[in-house]
Parts: sequence; structure tokens; C-alpha cells
Amino acid sequence: MSKKDMGMVSQVLMGASLICVILSGIGYMGTDIWLASTQWLLVSAILALFGVYTKLS
Repeated sequence: MSKKDMGMVSQVLMGASLICVILSGIGYMGTDIWLASTQWLLVSAILALFGVYTKLS
């Protein structure tokens, strides 16, 4: 993959991380969507870490 492609992958992973945080907030309000709120936060953290890793590589 080229450097430009890695940058795009990083942005997609960070965007997915933000979506997971939003889903966590929705779950906190009372409606769990497939996973519990804490699980969405864990998924968000992992996606953000992979996003940072791909940005640096």
C-alpha cells in the first residue's frame, strides 16, 4: 500500500472509532445496539490505536 492509501485507511479507522463512541453514548441512554456501552468503548479504543499505528507507518 502506498503512503496515501495508508493515510486514507487511518482516517477510516478513526471515523469508525468515532462512530463507536456515538453508539456507546446511545447505549448509555438506554438502548444497547448489539453491544453494551463499555464494549463499544473498547472497540473504539482498538480502532483508534490501529488508526494511529497506520498513520505512523
